[in-house]
Amino acid sequence: MNLFQLRDHGTDIRTEMTAGFTTFLAMLYIIPVNAAILSAAGLPFDAVITATAVMTIIASILNGLWANTPIAMSVGMGLNAYFSFGLVKGMGLAWQTALGIVFLSGILYILISITPLRRWMIATIPIDVKRAVSAGIGAFIAFIGMEQLHLITDSPATLVTLGNLKDPHLLIGLFGLALAILLVIKKVRGAFILSIILTALLAWATGVEPMPGAFFSLPASMAPIAFELDIASALSLSMAPLILIFLITDLFDTLGTLTGVGMRANLFHGRDSVPLQRTIEADAAATMLSGLAGVTSTTAFIESAAGVEAGGRTGLTAVVTGLLFILPLFWLPFFQAIPSNAIYPVLIVIGVMMFGELQHIDYSDAAVKYSSFLIVLGMPLTYSITDGLLLGSLAYVFIRLIQGRFRQIDIAMGVLAAVALLVFFVL
Repeated sequence: MNLFQLRDHGTDIRTEMTAGFTTFLAMLYIIPVNAAILSAAGLPFDAVITATAVMTIIASILNGLWANTPIAMSVGMGLNAYFSFGLVKGMGLAWQTALGIVFLSGILYILISITPLRRWMIATIPIDVKRAVSAGIGAFIAFIGMEQLHLITDSPATLVTLGNLKDPHLLIGLFGLALAILLVIKKVRGAFILSIILTALLAWATGVEPMPGAFFSLPASMAPIAFELDIASALSLSMAPLILIFLITDLFDTLGTLTGVGMRANLFHGRDSVPLQRTIEADAAATMLSGLAGVTSTTAFIESAAGVEAGGRTGLTAVVTGLLFILPLFWLPFFQAIPSNAIYPVLIVIGVMMFGELQHIDYSDAAVKYSSFLIVLGMPLTYSITDGLLLGSLAYVFIRLIQGRFRQIDIAMGVLAAVALLVFFVL
């Protein structure tokens, strides 16, 4: 095990394996949740189950071997919802074109990760804007969770309104939401997958949802979605902002996770840390591969913190997590039988967790205050991460100009504002 330098990191094989199993339990929810979200865009549920597991295996093992950090990776929450409900159902794009966008964002991500552009992007986008983006995505996926749960429904008079709280389907979902909140607050390991399973059991026991006829089977084929991306359609000028949003969101998500987990385990030292650089490179490569595999962008998972808390300090933790994701490949009938009202409460809770980033924003700066407001509300209300970020960027630059603080306009924000003008008023 010299590859992982266990002794130098003050750990051992048993500790790393325990940490990998802990991270696996914390992340397992992504398999049914991602399949439910992407199948809403028309991708076959069975194929997405397999592709999600396969990309989790590849990304986590790649990072473990290349970066030697205990960071597991899988298909990221937020962009998968944007893919289905924003691009495909909202904008009417074919899912093949949307996969092309994912692939191209991965190519750009790789180029940025191995050049000084990475440091430039990190340094020139204000930290408070990054926090607002995280909170906005949280609001967006929580909104989707409430909509799919039918906690809120459309209304011709008020656009949205409260759903029918007497509906048994919704009542089961509310139980799942309360359970997920309880387990997260109590810091129960595997809180999300546990809440999904218990809620599904209640739905089956009460007859609200049909029980599965089996629990195990051979893995489903990825053929219906693998290599089905349409790169040519994604190369048009109108798709450029969407590619940029996937790139920026993935980079922000990964950096935020690495900052939080890295500080806890003392993994990284400065922006030029080799483990940090290599973890970003692994994420970029996996994102490109995810477009080929038929799923959305991978990212470093904050649930890796569970493994770090269990003592994981090296890439062996990530490798063990990746190998354990071979098991879900054989649980297809079980995942197929999990009802949506057991899955979508998890989106709401994850959205709330991401929304918490707002507490760190400095609202004394008018440019930050107004841009954050438009980003956070703009994403769910326009049903678009792209539109929310571009609205906020326009507001940020506009207020800096009327403040007479032209030199304080960050270059990246100026670029985003220019893109916003092009998208909103020209394209």
